[in-house]
Amino acid sequence: MQKRYLKRTVFVSRVSNLHLMKCHYCSCPCIKKGKLKETQRYQCTVCKKYQQDQYRYTSYKVSDAELVDLLKEGVGIRSIARILKISPTTVISRILKISADLKRPYPIVKGNCYEVDELFTYVGHKKNRICVCYSLEPKSGAIIDVVVGRRNKTTLRKVTETLVLSDAQRITTDKLNSYKDLIPTEIHSTKLRGINHIERKNLTLRTHLKRLNRRTIAYSKSMAMLLAVVRIYFWC
Repeated sequence: MQKRYLKRTVFVSRVSNLHLMKCHYCSCPCIKKGKLKETQRYQCTVCKKYQQDQYRYTSYKVSDAELVDLLKEGVGIRSIARILKISPTTVISRILKISADLKRPYPIVKGNCYEVDELFTYVGHKKNRICVCYSLEPKSGAIIDVVVGRRNKTTLRKVTETLVLSDAQRITTDKLNSYKDLIPTEIHSTKLRGINHIERKNLTLRTHLKRLNRRTIAYSKSMAMLLAVVRIYFWC
């Protein structure tokens, strides 16, 4: 009788130690495994990963689509954090991660016409003037390449080189002298009103993204963040 009673108590204790919560990773049952700051922790019986039934910080529930939608509507980092009730640091890290995973969604077709232009803004402080240079295919409105940096040949080459290698029929720019050394003369055009489409895109950018407004204190604090926001706006 004593042995049967002991086996029964051991079985009951094991059953009571099990919880209805399923593992977040493999959906197997979990067992109680200590506490952390008065919060019960559990361990999966299969994958052995530790987890909690409920988390106080619920940033994992915020999808990338929600964050991207707010960002493309011109909402700032701290405003996004207040709306979604997550940390500004989390917003920044998520934006950088989304941007790093992005790839150009448009194919580069040979023989197309393109427009290239720069848009000036500030990074860090208003003495640090930075340009956003990008290329646009006017018929479809597709953004082929975008780069952030100083307005010099090194920065501009990252945009024009892709177009030149694609055997572009025509590349239209403004009359900046740096383009003469980067684009072959036979396909380079600087005609009047030749970059109307990309100039219109510049105005749209300044309207939608507060950090690109001409008179603003909401400018980017780093070039990486500026590039990430522009890439998400163009390619998401």
